[in-house]
Amino acid sequence: MNDFDWLQLLNPEFYITMSVGGVKIGLWIVLFIVFAETGLFAGFFLPGDSLLFLAGIYSRSLIENFTFIESDLVNVVLLSTLVALAGILGNMMGYWFGAKSGYYLYKKEDSFWFKKKYLIQSKDFFERFGGKAIIFARFLPIVRTFAPIVAGIVTMDKKKFMFYNIVSSFLWSFVLIFSGHYLYGMFLDKYDIDLKHHIEKIVIGIIFISTLPVFLKMIKKHPKTEGEE
Repeated sequence: MNDFDWLQLLNPEFYITMSVGGVKIGLWIVLFIVFAETGLFAGFFLPGDSLLFLAGIYSRSLIENFTFIESDLVNVVLLSTLVALAGILGNMMGYWFGAKSGYYLYKKEDSFWFKKKYLIQSKDFFERFGGKAIIFARFLPIVRTFAPIVAGIVTMDKKKFMFYNIVSSFLWSFVLIFSGHYLYGMFLDKYDIDLKHHIEKIVIGIIFISTLPVFLKMIKKHPKTEGEE
């Protein structure tokens, strides 16, 4: 443990390649993080989009620790499906937590694990887009953590919530994991570029792209009025 660097916790590749006693547990860590990020309000700081993209790159090594599948397509589909199921369960947990906690969260003091401003931003986002916010939120860091909680607080119809929950989770997991897997193969075959050697750049790029809509929304929400000092 003397060689452990706490900064590794910010690197999605660390979770994917994690092993205990020589046994690789990357798949289970990925599934837990997806569940936590979408189901526990404390999971807003965990890697999401970048984690799934990298999971697509490491899809074979992840699935091989679960079962051996020779077909590359089936391998990626299985990984995407497992991640989607983890996301569905996570959102269900978030909805249940929101329904049970109610507006208690709005009175809760800020802490490292909880920021009230994120909850308010997610509520505004939810009110603007309605049920579709569950789908949009999957691709937005922080918002995807609080969207199902807000859905529970406003007592969104359970059947409607589950429909958007299932659609959004499969869409999110399949788009990002398939993108990571097949872009990795394309760059390697056509340009002889191994994306595994550019993980830092990929993570930074994905974080920038995924958080840009959030920053733009915040800027639009606070426009400067004429004559404002």
